[in-house]
Amino acid sequence: MARGSSHLVTQHIERIPRRILEDHPRVLREYVKGKRGVYALYKKSRLYYVGLASNLRTRLKAHLRDRHADAWDFFSLYLTTRDDHLRELEALVLRITMPSGNKSKTKFAKSTDLRRSFKKRIVESQRSEIEELFGARKAIVRRLAPSRARSRRGEPALAGFITKRTPIRMTNRGKVYRATILKDGRVRYRARLFMSPSMAAKAVAGNNRNGWYWWKYQASPGDWQRLKTLRTR
Repeated sequence: MARGSSHLVTQHIERIPRRILEDHPRVLREYVKGKRGVYALYKKSRLYYVGLASNLRTRLKAHLRDRHADAWDFFSLYLTTRDDHLRELEALVLRITMPSGNKSKTKFAKSTDLRRSFKKRIVESQRSEIEELFGARKAIVRRLAPSRARSRRGEPALAGFITKRTPIRMTNRGKVYRATILKDGRVRYRARLFMSPSMAAKAVAGNNRNGWYWWKYQASPGDWQRLKTLRTR
């Protein structure tokens, strides 16, 4: 394949017996001598080890006598023309499969771990839902979004977030219910007007519901998002 190809893997062979490497080294040499790529070692059907090498033939021969020598009996090869992303590819495979023969996980070069960010957003979401359902202390109310403060003064909770009539929907017990947010932020459901999405959700479900979570609006054709996303904009 041409050197300028955009494909990462150009040739491969999978799950072939180890004894081919031992009994027919010339055949293997013909195909992989001096070539780079990713390889995998197996013990029967179980993945044991994943690695990358700039010379696959040399690396595999080394595994016939190193600490992995007695731990595998099949192998796979994936040849590449470039090695731009081989290190990241190896890291990805190791993190997903976690083979027993690999001692450590290879790190991604510039990837950001989202665990801390996920945790923060979940905590914020839970706090918002609890405050909506059960109310909040005065010290907390001062830090709430402007919509909550306006709602306390008698204005609709959605005032300022919606500038035109907006259809919304929610699903309860497998049934879809539809309502409309008016320009002033009130929610119209079955000819009744509600000052907050939670009050409208309660009318649907018959019990307290966080309307910012349960109601969804169409952000773009086919893309229905929860009302709570309006607070993060």
